[in-house]
This record gives sequence, structure tokens and C-alpha cells, in this order.
Amino acid sequence: MEIAIGAGVAFLLFLGYLGVNVLPIILLGVFLSVAYLLWDRRGPTAAGRVEAPVRHTVNFDEIGGQEHAKRELMEALDFLRYRDKIRQLGIRPLKGILLTGPPGTGKTLMAKAAATYTDSSFVSASGSEFVEMYVGVGAQRVRDLFRRARQSARKEGKDSAIVFIDEIDVIGGRRGNHSHQEYDQTLNQLLTEMDGMQTTAHPLVLVMAATNRVDILDPALLRPGRFDRIIKVDMPDKEGRLHILRIQTRNKPLAKSVDLEQVARETFGFSGAQLESLANEAAIMALREGQDEVEQRHFRDAVDKVLMGERTGRIPSREELVRVSVHELGHAIVSETVRPGSVSHITISPRGNALGYVRQVPEGDTYLYTKDQLDGQIMVALAGAVAEELVYGNRSTGAQNDFEQASRLARTEVECGLSGLGIVDAENLPQNLLDEEVRRILAEREQKTREILKTYRPILEEMSAVLVQEENLDGEMFRRRLSEVKGNLSNVG
Repeated sequence: MEIAIGAGVAFLLFLGYLGVNVLPIILLGVFLSVAYLLWDRRGPTAAGRVEAPVRHTVNFDEIGGQEHAKRELMEALDFLRYRDKIRQLGIRPLKGILLTGPPGTGKTLMAKAAATYTDSSFVSASGSEFVEMYVGVGAQRVRDLFRRARQSARKEGKDSAIVFIDEIDVIGGRRGNHSHQEYDQTLNQLLTEMDGMQTTAHPLVLVMAATNRVDILDPALLRPGRFDRIIKVDMPDKEGRLHILRIQTRNKPLAKSVDLEQVARETFGFSGAQLESLANEAAIMALREGQDEVEQRHFRDAVDKVLMGERTGRIPSREELVRVSVHELGHAIVSETVRPGSVSHITISPRGNALGYVRQVPEGDTYLYTKDQLDGQIMVALAGAVAEELVYGNRSTGAQNDFEQASRLARTEVECGLSGLGIVDAENLPQNLLDEEVRRILAEREQKTREILKTYRPILEEMSAVLVQEENLDGEMFRRRLSEVKGNLSNVG
């Protein structure tokens, strides 16, 4: 732009030097510049501006797994829907609602559903859209965002508008502490806009924002009168996951054998976005096989893909495959011994960084763990290396992640007062004492694991040959074979 203006001025000077009357050209240029500026301010997709509002029709019924958060949000939005009633009680309308929680839990969907629920105009932006190296640009975009929200509400004949800012932690971080001045100016403008909303203003503007880093937000942004409600949007529980799966599979032809409740049980810790990806990947696998319906095994493989990644092109040697199968069967045998019915799937197909994988059915939606449960998880983690040692007389590098997991679990026992040290202050506990207790716990669990696997020594080599040939073993098939071996061992005894 600067180069074009400079060239234009030089051209006019050159024409004036030649004796040409440049006044009509100057007037024409001024007219075109004013017309362009007016068009730019009114244009819906002007550079550096927020896009024009789009009418969203997402309903709360279409969002699964967040019943508590939806109920809390709808109660807060009722202040916007029934303003006449709350005005009689002298209640101040809410100015801001902050949605917090892990990525992929549906915070943006809930903001869109809020606009539908309140019949409000909806304008959205991401925190990164306000960040520029030029001074004052972020503050200008904040003003532009709120102006567009009010204009949109008036144009649509609505008496309220919702401004949604995703990833607000980008501009809402604590001021000071080496923060950039431009970030501070943008945040100051946002605070000013929220303070400037009067309860009698028409249209009324409600600010909704989402973040998974609420701990770094500026305290001035979180005080009452700005963000009056902070709603936690957490990972869905089993019923929530089942609800999400039913929503995501409504447009997919499922085989009669598909058990979505089983899928929901096996996906503990999955977010709504991961469940959507799971249903989509299952349908893609059915398409690859030329199937007309999505079957249960497609969901099983899709869970593995979401958890571990796509199958890699690595082709281990025969010796490596046999060792990996022994390793994974060690995990599976101890898992079934510690918690019967826990093994869902055993595979030696390389995925991600793993050459094999045993997927367990979670023990319900558990948020607290006892010492026995932690001890059992430690034994399952150590079982792969112990199984290799029993069969081959040595171990391999494939147990590195298992040892890290076992060490973390042992440290958890110590820090939670579940070890022989009793209740301790983890921060002030001497490092050598912590290490000694962790090694003691691991040694005891390793010895117990070895005793279990010695009992099932015959099945390791026998089933490893089957696993190498099939590459996959279903949990039910594995349990049947394990029970047969138990019966044979009992008869011999």
C-alpha cells in the first residue's frame, strides 16, 4: 500500500511537470478512496475483521455426554431468555460465561447451542485472531467484534447477541510477568467492552469463552461482573459416551451385532471428539472391506487406531514377532489373573511406536484407586518383561515404557501414603528414600508376577504360536483357552 501511494504521488508530480492538469485525477482518487473505505467497513469479510455472523442451528439435544454442564449452562442462559421476570426480582443479567475443560469435550458446540436456545445472534472468533505485531490492532478487532454482534442482532430483529471467543487464554493471560504490551492492550479493551454492557442495553450482549488453561487467565477477567459463571465441561462418563456414540452413529448402517454399550465401556477417558473420530474410523474400515454395514470388529480396530495410531509399515522378523507375542501374552495372563474379564483384545500388529498391544476393559469409570488396584496395575506392566525372561532367559528393550509406567504407579503409592513409609510429605521426602521404597515395591510386585507366570508357563509358547499366525486374539477366545489350561493344570495336580 505504501509503495502504491508513493508511486502514485510521483506519477502526479511527473504529470504536473509536463503541464497536465492533475486536479481531476486527484478528485477521482479521493472519491475512489472514500468509496473503498466505506465498502471495507461494511464488507462481511474485510481483511483483519471477524467474519459475518452465521446462523447456527445446533441444539443441546445434539450434544451428548455433558448433561451436568448443559443443565448448568441452560440455567444461566435462562437469565437471558426471561429478562422481564428476573428484572422484577432485581436480578442483574449475566455478562459472561466461561467454559473450561480438556480439548474435544464440546465447548464450542455448547456455545452454538446457547445461541439457538436463547434465539440470539451468534458471532465467534478465536483468540489468535486478535494477536498482531502492530500496536492497537487487537484492541480494534475486539471493538469490531462487539460492534458486529450488535449490528447483527438489530439486523435479524433479535434483542440479544452472543459473542463467543475460543482459546481466550491467548489474549486473557495475566498481565505483567513479561507479557507483551499489545496483549495487555487487547485484554484491556475486552475488559472495557464487558464493563460497558448495561443491563438495559438493546440488544444485550452475552460473552461466552472457552479455554483449557483457566489457571493462566487474568484475575480481572474472572471477577463477578465479567465472567459470572465458570462451567466445567469435563470428559464424559460411560452413559455420556454411550449417548455420544448413538448420536455419531445415527447416520451409519450398523450391524445387529454391534454393541455400543461395550464400546462405551472400553473407551474410558475418550473425549467427544475422539468418539466422533472413532465412529468415523469404524465406518472407513467397513468401506475399505467393501462392507455395507459397520460391524463390532470395525469398532474394535478403530479403538486401537485412535489410541495407538495407524498401522505402520514395519515388518518385524519372525523371531521378533514370537518375542512380542510372548511379551503381550504375559501382560494378558497377569491382567486376567488380577482382574478376570479385563482383556479385550491382544494384537502384535505394529501401531505407532508399539510392536504389540493388549487393550483392557476399564473397571468402570474409576477415579479413585486402592493399593490393591495399583499393585495389580504394576504387575500387569511388569508381566511382559518377566514373560520374556521365563521363555528366553533374558529381556529386551520393548519393556521400557512398561517400566516407566510401573515406576510412576509405585511413586503414586508412596506419595499417597499407601507404601511402607506411611503418610509422607512428597515434596520434602529425601530422594534416596523415595527411590529405595519404589525399588522395594517393584521388586515385590515382580516376584509375585513371576510366580503367576510360572504357573502358566506352558501356555506362553503354545498361544504365542497362535498369536503369531493370527496377529490378533479376541478377549473371549483368550479366556476360553486360559480356562482350559487352568482345568488341565488342576487335573494334573
